[in-house]
Amino acid sequence: MISIVIPILNEAETIVKLIQHLLDNSTADNVAEIIIVDGGSTDGSQKIIKYFISQHPPSKLRHSFQMKPDTTEVLLISSEKGRAKQMNTATKISKGKILYFLHADSFPPKNFDQEILTEVEKGNEAGCFRMQFDSNHWWLQLAGWLTQFHWRACRGGDQSQFITKNLFDEIGGFDERYVIYEDNMLINELFTRKQFVVINKKLTTSARLYRKHGIWKVQYHFWTIYIMKWMGAGPNKLCTYYKKHLG
Repeated sequence: MISIVIPILNEAETIVKLIQHLLDNSTADNVAEIIIVDGGSTDGSQKIIKYFISQHPPSKLRHSFQMKPDTTEVLLISSEKGRAKQMNTATKISKGKILYFLHADSFPPKNFDQEILTEVEKGNEAGCFRMQFDSNHWWLQLAGWLTQFHWRACRGGDQSQFITKNLFDEIGGFDERYVIYEDNMLINELFTRKQFVVINKKLTTSARLYRKHGIWKVQYHFWTIYIMKWMGAGPNKLCTYYKKHLG
């Protein structure tokens, strides 16, 4: 079964919509739990999630001999701030043999759970979905189109990430030194091991960062960070640059 892990920090506007989307587009037979890891939200995110959980407890099936829940369990836990730390914290309590890491503003396609299980059954232990932005801007449309190709430069955390728990533990989880770029560090390791597949279904992610700062500014700084890492920049330098220009 799959454990979905969502790190959040001040996601009151999107998190309930995402949880409901996940429940509506998967089955409890495939998804053991949705673990939301809060890094210290101050916008009421925790209160909203707790209310949702109270209204949607995982009930039991009618037949007493079948004890599996008929709805996926939703959990809220807390962690130190930092997506890598938050996601690693969640994996320590996860029940599923497959981990699915998802950003709070990314919405996977219908039956995403079965798509993931199908790939794992084929022997593909890690991968992601194609991506499209919730924007009609030609550049963002092009950027989304490029994610269908198996190129490392077209990968990123917004596309989500599935990985078997065994492989994740073997790698050592997310590198907690990286406040940003932690997704790419894991992806780089998977490409080195030749353990990565792109599922030909589209996940929809928010273009909110581009709308806030401007498309070309964000793209320029993302390219700069990518080149900085390629040239050997460490986690602190990458974080300082990001906070200065986009944080």
